[in-house]
Amino acid sequence: MRKSTLPIYLQIHNQLRQEIEEGKWEVGDKLPAERELALHFNVSRMTLRQAVQTLADEGILERKIGSGTYVAPKKVSETLVGTTSFSEIIRAQGKTPSSLTIAYFVTTPNSIESEKLQLEKDDRILRMERVRFADGVPICFEITSIPQKLVAPFDKEEITQALYQTLKQKGGYTIAHSQQTISATLANEKMAEHLSIKRGEAMLQLRQISYFDNEQPFELVRSFYVGDRFEFVLSQ
Repeated sequence: MRKSTLPIYLQIHNQLRQEIEEGKWEVGDKLPAERELALHFNVSRMTLRQAVQTLADEGILERKIGSGTYVAPKKVSETLVGTTSFSEIIRAQGKTPSSLTIAYFVTTPNSIESEKLQLEKDDRILRMERVRFADGVPICFEITSIPQKLVAPFDKEEITQALYQTLKQKGGYTIAHSQQTISATLANEKMAEHLSIKRGEAMLQLRQISYFDNEQPFELVRSFYVGDRFEFVLSQ
């Protein structure tokens, strides 16, 4: 390694990162074994491992137990500012959004749905469960609750494929802002099956309540994101 004031492991980190950015290592490529890389950089395996782990923590590499270390696919990224639909987020990153509807039915709201959507005693909700994709890769399992009277004029395809666009263009509504809460959770059996991950795998849960410009809440969404395929960026 060249002389530098940086710790050796950070010098290795920077060089590996530069090689990945320059295309020497493509997404999905397996890196050489730790022993081989340690010999290449003339450092101990402990120092090499620290550099690789730092890259893994940044999401640039992913370590698979019993298999090796690979260049990780770029995560879909959402900046938490304003209210944006999943499809808009995906298109903004040059990817193609799609979804698979798992469940779609009108029912009596539970206590949380009634509270968050400010529903009356006799109001009903449309509840739908969808798997959301970016370029065919499953990104999240989504449970959406909407006041049934709000979407009654629209057909199923308009609601499941382009809800925000339908509300704006056909409903004449102005979507204003949202309240978002992020927490950690684990994949249950149903989510694991539809997202092609293991049960108990780490996930990010986003609960979002979306509002029109008159402060009427129109949507409660609970989205469960695969941890290594998505990241949130906070912006002020």
